[in-house]
Amino acid sequence: MAEQALINDPTALLVFFAGFVALIFALARTPAFERLFRTLPPIVWIYLLPVVLTTVGITPAESPFYDWCTDYLMPCSLLLLVLATDVPAIKRLGPLAAAMLLAGSVGIVIGGPIALAIFQPFLDPQAWKGLGALAGSWIGGLSNMIAIKEGVGAPDDIFAPMIIVDSVVGYGWMSIIILLSGHQNRIDRRHRARREELDRLNERLQKVQAEKARPITLPAFATMLGVGLVGSWLCMRGGELLPQVGSVLSHFTWGILLVVAVGLGLSFTPIRRLDHRGATPVAYGGLYLMVATMGAGGNLAAIAEAPQVLAVGAVWIGIHVACLYVAMRLLRAPLFLFATGSMGNVGGVISTPVIAGVFQPALAAVGVLMGVLGNLVGTPLGLLCAQLMAWVARAYHGAASL
Repeated sequence: MAEQALINDPTALLVFFAGFVALIFALARTPAFERLFRTLPPIVWIYLLPVVLTTVGITPAESPFYDWCTDYLMPCSLLLLVLATDVPAIKRLGPLAAAMLLAGSVGIVIGGPIALAIFQPFLDPQAWKGLGALAGSWIGGLSNMIAIKEGVGAPDDIFAPMIIVDSVVGYGWMSIIILLSGHQNRIDRRHRARREELDRLNERLQKVQAEKARPITLPAFATMLGVGLVGSWLCMRGGELLPQVGSVLSHFTWGILLVVAVGLGLSFTPIRRLDHRGATPVAYGGLYLMVATMGAGGNLAAIAEAPQVLAVGAVWIGIHVACLYVAMRLLRAPLFLFATGSMGNVGGVISTPVIAGVFQPALAAVGVLMGVLGNLVGTPLGLLCAQLMAWVARAYHGAASL
């Protein structure tokens, strides 16, 4: 297929997709498109439009440039994201907030295999791989989704419908949460929520002395490239030395887990200050470019399975919500923590602060920390969910599903 595309040269593809991602964000900041991008955020367009571009023959479905993004750009971006983690601040979230987020994670981990077991007769035997990647997105966000997709070896045609499920089901649930924000006081009174926890969280966050961001400098940018590329390369090579276990713990997955571990270790060192120089935006820039190439590897024909996987996603989110509701009632948690606990999983670092600000404007920073915590647990728990779904698929289809 590559020779039939209008753009085939790897360097030309880099230029094309870099300009494409920049154009999407420029349009998102334009008042005329504000409502459109509020409904469908930039990440959806960055993934879906390249699917169309490949389908009509502008970009290839396969390219060495796509492989380079997977092997080098994604691990580098992930390392830069994780090293910016403020572990002490996460501890200050309090046990109630962490319990609500983990209750949502449990709902995702058990909900995926249950939903797959219900709809497996109507799905491709390899569908568990795409749903495993979706589990990563629904426990922490984009970076986990990419890591698990590559870790389980999800084919592009299997993975392509998952962005539809992520957008329709995930953002649909986010809209419902926003509607609930207007009734939070009544709901909290009804189940006698411990609202004083919000005051404690607010006091703790006020004590966190965050350094002010400074403009990026050439030495800082050079350090980001050095730490990100060298550190991630060493981790990925280290992963090749570790044994492959089952269908999920591949050499690539071991490498990603090493990237996360090394990034956490670096977060306790002065290297973490790179975040104040712009390491996180640089990392997300790499991830968005990676997402564009993922979309280019898809095909519109894959959307034919969207109705079935949409049903899987709806049941899956339903189980996630049920687990959170039970936890909220047992722990007497306020609706604010129910909402941020859910979005810390399903929405990730980008959406959770938005939801936190809708419920409690003064506590929007809680959303950032909840999203970071969800991102940290996302890869291992997403891999666990993927393994459970692999067993479900194998029980129904046999070895052909692995």
